[in-house]
Amino acid sequence: MVENDIPEKPAQDLNDLDTGADALRHLLDRTGERLAGFISSLPDQPTDSSGLFDPKAEWLKAPLPNSPTDAEAILTFLFDEVIPAAYNPASPGYLAYVPGGGLFSAALGELIAGTVNRYTGCWASAPAAVELETQAIRWLAEMMGMPEGSLGVLTSGASMSTLIALVAAREKHLGEELRRGVIYSSSEIHHSIPKAARIAGLAEKNLRQVAVDENFRMRPEKLQEAIRADREAGLLPFFVCSSAGTVNTGSIDPLAEISRVAVEEGLWHHVDGAYGAAFRLVPELADALGGMGLADSLAVDPHKGLFLAYGTGALLVRDMAPLREAFQSTASYMPDMQTGEHYDFCEFTPELSREWRGLRLWLPLKLHGIDAFKESLALKRQLTLRAWEHLSAIEDVEIPAAPDLTLFIFRQRFSGCEAPEEDARNQALLEKINKRQRIMLTGTIVDGRFYLRMCILHLRTDHSRLDEALSIISNALKELREG
Repeated sequence: MVENDIPEKPAQDLNDLDTGADALRHLLDRTGERLAGFISSLPDQPTDSSGLFDPKAEWLKAPLPNSPTDAEAILTFLFDEVIPAAYNPASPGYLAYVPGGGLFSAALGELIAGTVNRYTGCWASAPAAVELETQAIRWLAEMMGMPEGSLGVLTSGASMSTLIALVAAREKHLGEELRRGVIYSSSEIHHSIPKAARIAGLAEKNLRQVAVDENFRMRPEKLQEAIRADREAGLLPFFVCSSAGTVNTGSIDPLAEISRVAVEEGLWHHVDGAYGAAFRLVPELADALGGMGLADSLAVDPHKGLFLAYGTGALLVRDMAPLREAFQSTASYMPDMQTGEHYDFCEFTPELSREWRGLRLWLPLKLHGIDAFKESLALKRQLTLRAWEHLSAIEDVEIPAAPDLTLFIFRQRFSGCEAPEEDARNQALLEKINKRQRIMLTGTIVDGRFYLRMCILHLRTDHSRLDEALSIISNALKELREG
């Protein structure tokens, strides 16, 4: 058969995977209705419906589908069966862990980016998209008080940001001497730090936990003592990680003083600002967080402090060169890498394939303006101080430290109780509070004792929901007190 004899395939059958314009509009309309219904019902949704999940559900055994499933049936399944069976971090009553906001404008950016599918690992493949993302990173660095010329990369979150910074510091300071390298952090630091050290090939025995003060903040003089002792022992101190808001207590380390020690001793200073860095936008907190700009690197999670969707993190650095030296790699089939004013993001992280991550940050900043974020963060701080003052006034409630940001811990004291029994009663208190499913708190262990944690950072948490939360907590305290 000659080429002209090949029968043409009907146009409508060319690609069954490609959604046509009309079908796309219909699917977006139906999905939009579901999402709008979800958002409008959030005030009445429970904070934790994870118990709805049935591990023996029939759909878990469903075979691989050979033919299309009706879209409406799929949406019904997702919104009725899958989405509800979870903690509800979109709820205004979600005061657990460190809430993520889930701004729709960020989701819209992700939808656009995923649909147009621009490759942003290399500047040459999508120069305008890469420049837009670079612009968003510059804005973020400015917001965090980093010096002019600072930049960075967007990541999935602070765990990846910290790993990238640690590997860059390792390459700059240690070379082949990995097993002698020493890392310093406080006893309150996030568990992603030892995890990153393990992945980076550093010895677990060389991770140092520096003592904290009565407010759970790293003590710079103890840091300097530890560095000098390790150096005298023939080790190579090279990396210190401080915190701009710990996940246990919300404490802010003395960042400027730690930077001073790092400069004097020749260490890379990394700040874990995943939770707290964005509060630099609140005037009353700017001084406490001002030292972030002195650090070599800063991890910040816009999916926390800027209320964006989970999976939106950033690593900000004063100098991009150490990142390039740690991660640059190329191949004959790749476009020429940029070494001047333009950046190829694949040269600064472990990733080669990456989505257009910047649009989910750039679009909300453009749509809402930075003042809206400042006002919302200021409200969360105001709500936290209200909650702290209310609970502090209750005689049998213990709060070890005032909140630096919007997170604090508390517990109920019981006279005549041994520590294990008192911890058990506070665990019961947490269960009683959460059982109402109007608010959700979490617990933690600090100095060997169980505490309840309240973190007010959700986009939708307002005075009304806080009033309800304080009423629920007060009633639960009373019931256990009189029980």
